[in-house]
Amino acid sequence: QVQLVESGGGLVQPGGSLRLSCAASGIIFSSYNMAWYRQAPGKERESVAIITRDGSTNYADSVKGRFVISGDNAKSTVYLQMNNLKLEDTAVYYCKAYRFVHYWGKGTLVTVSS
Repeated sequence: QVQLVESGGGLVQPGGSLRLSCAASGIIFSSYNMAWYRQAPGKERESVAIITRDGSTNYADSVKGRFVISGDNAKSTVYLQMNNLKLEDTAVYYCKAYRFVHYWGKGTLVTVSS
């Protein structure tokens, strides 16, 4: 059974930092591309950052220079380091593993508020 479990969300002030983690099980982690998505209240889910099997990364324009995605094959975990957080980063953040099929985690809530 495939499971993706996100953690690390919480309440942070503008300008602060958080690191999200997504632990994968039931898949050969190194064979999958991994991504972080987010969904803000009343908005559609959007891609935030992607890391491919070969380690290439890509970011949404809104987070470039502030967020960093990384993966640890030994721990089957993908991370999202989020710095200089803004109010508009408030959302539920989801992890996705994809190659021929997609798997989603249940999400972790990030709230940026003063």
